[in-house]
Amino acid sequence: MSLVEITDLTHSFGDNILFRNADFVLNKGEHAGVVGHNGAGKSTFIKICTGQVVPDSGSVSWTKGITAGYLDQYAHIEAGLTQEGFLKSAFLDLYRLEEQMNELYSRAADGDMSSMRRAARYQERLEASGFYSIDTYISQVAAGLGLTGIGMERPVGQMSGGQRAKVILAKLLLEKPDVLLLDEPTNFLDKEHVAWLGGYLSELENAFLVVSHDHDFLERICNRICDIDNRTITKYYGTYSEFCKKKALLREDYIRQYSAQQKEIKRTEEFIRKNIAGRKSRMARGRQKQLDRMEKIEALVIKEMKPVFKFQDMPASNTEYLAVNHLSVGYDFPVLPDISFSVTGGQKIAVTGFNGIGKSTLLKTLVGQIPPLGGTYAFSGQAEVAYFEQDLLWEDGKRTPLQVITDTFPSIEPKKVRKALARCGISSAHADQALETLSGGEQAKVKLCLLTLRPCSFLIMDEPTNHLDIQAKEALKEAIQEFAGAVVLVSHEASFYREFVSRVINVEGQDWKHST
Repeated sequence: MSLVEITDLTHSFGDNILFRNADFVLNKGEHAGVVGHNGAGKSTFIKICTGQVVPDSGSVSWTKGITAGYLDQYAHIEAGLTQEGFLKSAFLDLYRLEEQMNELYSRAADGDMSSMRRAARYQERLEASGFYSIDTYISQVAAGLGLTGIGMERPVGQMSGGQRAKVILAKLLLEKPDVLLLDEPTNFLDKEHVAWLGGYLSELENAFLVVSHDHDFLERICNRICDIDNRTITKYYGTYSEFCKKKALLREDYIRQYSAQQKEIKRTEEFIRKNIAGRKSRMARGRQKQLDRMEKIEALVIKEMKPVFKFQDMPASNTEYLAVNHLSVGYDFPVLPDISFSVTGGQKIAVTGFNGIGKSTLLKTLVGQIPPLGGTYAFSGQAEVAYFEQDLLWEDGKRTPLQVITDTFPSIEPKKVRKALARCGISSAHADQALETLSGGEQAKVKLCLLTLRPCSFLIMDEPTNHLDIQAKEALKEAIQEFAGAVVLVSHEASFYREFVSRVINVEGQDWKHST
């Protein structure tokens, strides 16, 4: 049984064609991972499925009565609503049914037997729906995603971006829609919570579409792979590793067929050119008709651009660049109290700890976005700081990468700006496209491009790999390794920073000065 069918999908942003006459069907029980390079159209595909983006042409048809749940990390949440209240809102219909049942029981107490019978039916529906186990369900999901330690009475408005994203994901899982649509759900999860989510999704009866660059995660949860490549959507049956093997073989076969046809076309055109005016002209005209009727194999459109990031480092020394003494950070109250550490020129440090503990708050304090709640920190005169913020927020999402960088660096001519964007993996078409229409990976590359154009001696980076594909991660790793200045990096990917950091500070511990 099909849940959603996409037919003859064509969509583009300006001259950048993402899909051309593409088809896709998601059937009941299919666990599909959505893959493709940054900018291929993965997030756009999910938004087309949800109706957030209207395609240029084609149709998206959902089977009547099917419910779909979309992970929107920026969804509006009522101010002051607690985590418990937000998660319980996943069962709002059942709570309303309970209110109606209680009202009917009140009427039945006055002798209204028809109310008694209706109330009993309502109670049966509540029991069948698992209503009386709601608190248990909420506790299980909250614990699995690492939310219980935050406090169930904590207002969602006071949570970090990562915590908020996890709460929204938790509610979505509790709602159990017929189809889950998840765009990079592991970005804000610690390793143990990624493992829990992987186990949950792999055992889920309902269907889902999951965009992810975490191939191990996809290997665990998927029985289908939806590959967005060459302006089309291809569904492969099997695991992620099986998909990789099948795609490699199919691509080799496609290239062989294309090459063979091109040779045949070239031979035919040469024959026509030599004989169109000679005694074999009739034969040449026949060959031309055959050539005109031939169904041409399109050349593969290779859009993957391996980025090259290079930070403009300034002369560095091994003196102390940053001194942090008994610093307390937070908003209304300290989330990380009594922090002390130092960073010397050229030193590269990774800051780790579970999501929500205050890593991003620490970085925002160091770059002056929020005031410290106690203690001190000081950069030396040699420290020229550049900051990468993890949130993909722009003052005006309708502006293009070209406009943003030109406005930031007005002395750089547009031609050189385009070259800088191209080096960072942003194509000419995407350079002229509104930021809000770009994928998370492309937006992250624009932010990295801004950093590469600003000379600095101290990089402070908050989860820079969240939206990047493998090629971009490798390019960023190389750039940080080659950077002569100091680096303080928040990251949940040990495999990314393990090779270049000299020190790892785990903020869950207490010994800040002697972390290794």
